[in-house]
Amino acid sequence: MRVSLKVNGQLRDVDVPPDMPLLWVLRDVLGLTGTKFGCGIAQCGACTVHVDGRPVRSCVLPVASVGAGQVTTIEAIGQTAAGARAQAAWLELEVVQCGYCQSGQIMSAAALLASNRAPTDADIDVAMSGNICRCGTYPRIRNAIKRAAGA
Repeated sequence: MRVSLKVNGQLRDVDVPPDMPLLWVLRDVLGLTGTKFGCGIAQCGACTVHVDGRPVRSCVLPVASVGAGQVTTIEAIGQTAAGARAQAAWLELEVVQCGYCQSGQIMSAAALLASNRAPTDADIDVAMSGNICRCGTYPRIRNAIKRAAGA
């Protein structure tokens, strides 16, 4: 089935089954490998991308359900104000340890910062609760979100 997607500001036509998870389209068809496969059941957040600015788990989202939505991946999140602030804070505070989950972490953080310029610890906990880091960098992630918020 031919599917048209708007990914990172570009219209992309792909020939894939409509039930193929968006993650596979991004990684295997379009070559956007910044988004990671983690658990495959939307529990770890490694596959987080934005659809119309909202964080979604691309490992369980059928590509046909994206419709006319704008997909943003880690490759383009730095082009948004909140994404650029999050990425800069991640680098300044050296958040990354193994790094595997970090693209999903940044995508969730950018969505939070885009909707809430001064998140509280509770706001951060709620927004980031679906992103798991096996290295335990949660304190650095929280500090980076606060730095990006200007707190």
